[in-house]
Amino acid sequence: MKVEGKVFKYGNDVDTDVIIPARYLNTTSEKELASHCMEDIDADFSKKVAVGDIIVAGDNFGCGSSREHAPIAIKACGVSIVIANSFARIFYRNSINIGLPILECAEAVEDIKAGDLVSCDLSNGIIKNESTGKTFKAEPFPEFIQNIIADGGLLKHIAKRN
Repeated sequence: MKVEGKVFKYGNDVDTDVIIPARYLNTTSEKELASHCMEDIDADFSKKVAVGDIIVAGDNFGCGSSREHAPIAIKACGVSIVIANSFARIFYRNSINIGLPILECAEAVEDIKAGDLVSCDLSNGIIKNESTGKTFKAEPFPEFIQNIIADGGLLKHIAKRN
């Protein structure tokens, strides 16, 4: 699976309350969640993000509460992948469960700037900053996890198998 998009870049410790503030957790509408995604750190994010765009961040992305709403809001905005130095473990697992691709690659995070055009080949973990021509290698997920993500998340993957 290959994705390409414009980068929105954030720092370290972007927590789930910044990704989707708790005041919006009274809805299950993915469209509603998407409209408030990242608004406490980037007020116009949901208006600027386009389908396929990419979030790049520092350490511990998705820390805080274990709300599954955070990766759902990001995916519902059209973000194709999140690349970070590291992810909070519960966010990492929730992302796989809902089919949001993520990659850890500190070298890419250091090089990539906001607004850069970046492409990612999820099957082999290759990240290319199309704006600079630099290429980076992240550890790709094993094939069974890639299949879960490609199917749109764990529940859709299980339903497809039955």
